[in-house]
Amino acid sequence: MSKVKTAVFKAAMSGLYHSGATKLLAPYTQGSGLIYMLHRVHPEQPEEFAPNRILEISPDFLEAVLNQVEEAGLDVVTLDEAVRRLKQGDERRFVSFTFDDGYKDNAEYAYPLFKKRNIPMTIYVPSDYADGRGELWWLALEEVVRQADRIELCRDGALWQLPTATIAEKKKSFDQIYWWLRSIDEVLQRQVVRVLAERHGIDMMARCRELIMNWDELRELAADPLVTIGGHTKGHYAVAKLSAANAKEEMIGGADRIEAELGTRPEHFAYPYGDELSAGPRDFWLAKECGFKTAVTTRKGMIFPAHREHLTALPRVSLNGDYQSLTYTALYLSGAPFALWNRFREVNAA
Repeated sequence: MSKVKTAVFKAAMSGLYHSGATKLLAPYTQGSGLIYMLHRVHPEQPEEFAPNRILEISPDFLEAVLNQVEEAGLDVVTLDEAVRRLKQGDERRFVSFTFDDGYKDNAEYAYPLFKKRNIPMTIYVPSDYADGRGELWWLALEEVVRQADRIELCRDGALWQLPTATIAEKKKSFDQIYWWLRSIDEVLQRQVVRVLAERHGIDMMARCRELIMNWDELRELAADPLVTIGGHTKGHYAVAKLSAANAKEEMIGGADRIEAELGTRPEHFAYPYGDELSAGPRDFWLAKECGFKTAVTTRKGMIFPAHREHLTALPRVSLNGDYQSLTYTALYLSGAPFALWNRFREVNAA
C-alpha cells in the first residue's frame, strides 16, 4: 500500500474507533470470519530506513493478536475447515492465519506460539525460494538504497538518476523505484534488480538461503498436522502479468515441486503480491483449473458466506508492521474498515 493510501486508511480507522460506529456496523460487516496474512515474525527493531518493515511484526504482537482472537470468541481453523464451514453454512466465526514466502523466522518465532495453543497455521512457499535460488528483490532493493548515495538505472531507454544520500532521499527514491518495478514486465523487473544487486555487491541467492527455510526445514515443520504448506508459484511472479500458459506453469510447477519434496500436494495457494494488478479473474479461474481448493489474494476484506462461490479469490487482512496495535486489530475483527474500503461489497472478485 502506498503512503497516501496508508494515511487515508489509518485516518478512516481512527474515525471508526473514536465514533463508536464499529459497534453499529459489526453485525453487518464482520462476516463469517477472516484470513490473516503475515510474512516475517521476529523481535529485532527495524532501522530508521526500513521500507519493508510493513512485512515484519514482533512475536509479542502476534501473541497479543492470538489472545485477542481467543477473547473475541473466534475459532482459529485450517483453510480446509474454513471451506467446510462456508459450504455447510456453519455460523461459528473463524480466523485462519497464513504466512507468505516461508521465512525461517516463521519456524523460530511464530510456530511455537501456535504449537503452544494447539492451533493451525498455513505457510505459502514459492518453490524456488525453498530451493535456495529465489530472488527477494524488494529486500535487495532496500539494501542497494541503504548502501548507495546515488542510484543510476535505465528506465524506458533513458538514464534515471536518484539521490539516496539522506534518509529522506532514500525513502523517496526507494518508493519511486519500487512502484516502478511493480508496474513493469516481470522479466524486466528481475533484470533491473539483478543489475543493481550485482553493481552493489549483493548476492540475492545467499540472502534467500539466509532468510528462507530449505526443504529439510519445511519438511520438519510440515510433519506437524497443525502446519499446512501451500503453493505460492515457483519464482514469486505476479501471475496476472504472465501469459495464461506461463501463469499456469508457475502455479503447477510450484505445486509439483512441493509435492516432490514434502510428499503431499498443496491444495491451497496464495497469489504473489495478490493485489488487483497481480491477480485477477483469469488467474482465479486458472487456480481452480490447477486443482487448488482455495487461493488467497491481498485484497482487504472479511470472509462472507458468498465466498463459497469464489474460493480462489479470497481476501485477506494483513498483520502489517505499520499497524502493530490491538486497536487496529479490534477494528479488523469487526470488518467495518474493510466494508468502507470495499464500499460495502462483500465479494470483490473482479
